[in-house]
Amino acid sequence: MLVLTRKKGESIMIGDDVEVVVLGTEGDSVRIGIKAPKQVQVYRSEIYEMIQESNREATKSVLHVNKLSHWMKKQEINGDNNR
Repeated sequence: MLVLTRKKGESIMIGDDVEVVVLGTEGDSVRIGIKAPKQVQVYRSEIYEMIQESNREATKSVLHVNKLSHWMKKQEINGDNNR
């Protein structure tokens, strides 16, 4: 992990088009501003983790539906009409 020290009003650049600015500090909290193009998605880490977990759960559901669909097609091909 790269560790940098910045003062209020100072910034760091990430790549060519993302700038992180220190807006201020209060106790243990640091306020930062992030300047990034609209196509760059910026999330707090806890929100990002929730999105990732939600996506994993959705993928599991799709896999179950795909397996069921495959099984049903296989039954139709085999002529199994005893449903």
